[in-house]
Amino acid sequence: MLHTKIISELCLETDSKIVLLVLDGLGGLPVNGKTALETAAAPNLDKLAAQGACGLTDPIFRGITPGSGPAHLSLFGYDPVRYQLGRGILEALGVDVEVGESDLVARGNFATMKNGLIIDRRAGRIPTSENERLCLTLNENIRPIEGTKISFYPGKEHRFVVKFSKDGLSDALSDADPQKENKPRTYTSPLSPEANNTAKLVNTFLDEATNILKGNPKTNTVLLRGFAKYPDLPAMDTLYKLKPAAIANYPMYRGLAKLVGMNVLNVGAEIEDLFNTLEEYYNNFNFFYVHVKKTDSSGEDGNYEAKKAAIEKTDSLIPRILALKPEALVVTSDHSTPCLMKSHSWHPNPFLIWGQTAQPDTVTSFTEKDCSRGYLGRFPAVEAMPLMLAHAGKLKKYGA
Repeated sequence: MLHTKIISELCLETDSKIVLLVLDGLGGLPVNGKTALETAAAPNLDKLAAQGACGLTDPIFRGITPGSGPAHLSLFGYDPVRYQLGRGILEALGVDVEVGESDLVARGNFATMKNGLIIDRRAGRIPTSENERLCLTLNENIRPIEGTKISFYPGKEHRFVVKFSKDGLSDALSDADPQKENKPRTYTSPLSPEANNTAKLVNTFLDEATNILKGNPKTNTVLLRGFAKYPDLPAMDTLYKLKPAAIANYPMYRGLAKLVGMNVLNVGAEIEDLFNTLEEYYNNFNFFYVHVKKTDSSGEDGNYEAKKAAIEKTDSLIPRILALKPEALVVTSDHSTPCLMKSHSWHPNPFLIWGQTAQPDTVTSFTEKDCSRGYLGRFPAVEAMPLMLAHAGKLKKYGA
């Protein structure tokens, strides 16, 4: 894995700019012979691929399906095996929940249960306004359990954050989520003896919450995953001498950006809003993480046409980045989300880096297959950060 200490020692503080454009869940598998990326009309991405250097990245190791947290940590230059994060802390910070040393947080889904089976893990992606109403109902009706205060915070659509506040809680818990539809509701299990009492507490809570929600046809239970306490991560400005900013409109990614010390900028809900914010703040920072969510959510829904449309929309806005003249532009993904699978997968991510010092190769189309023939080959995603730093002139020579 990446030798972060060496990279950190080589970093130079410069005014050169880096833009990291992450199309979440971009990679796919063929449907009727082609992936959504292969079908999409993406002339600007193809032009970047022809002018830059391409390759494929593995977020963790080959064959390992990553969560969004470790996959993004890799892109930011953090060893995802060393720094293991529960998704709950990312979601919590993303919706501005204050998390103290004695707090335990988890990411929640409102879900639909019928005859003891989870038939929809996302409750039809309910409107955020309905989520807010449900969280208010739960906050008003949930009782403290064994002296533990329990608080709910709405996210987007079906997602929420739950916080348990009490000394001695452990985050060594399995997910209380079957991960697939048409499976029984799942309770959490302790992953260490110290977590036994916390697991009992959480499972009692799950029954209480389900009882409160039982009258709702769609949102009649909750699923929890990513139990976490507040971790300790070195900040990007310290590691890489950067002034980093995050442009993301989904809570989890905003939370992750906060954990690594990025300045999290306010942004609207549409893809265009990401680029508006990039332009507005371009003079204030020198590293920009720009996150497009719709490629991932459409993949999870198995919606091939929506994924294709999200790629095409993003492609149409690429000239706005180029007009800003960054020294290094990377376009890639954190993980693949094939419509065929309706979930994250282990398949590698297409990757391109564009800039004056990028070595052009023979790739002329930004697709999964074409990137596999690129100059950069197939490499761990954690190596993307030193590549970006080098192409932006932010790394000095190693050794005599």
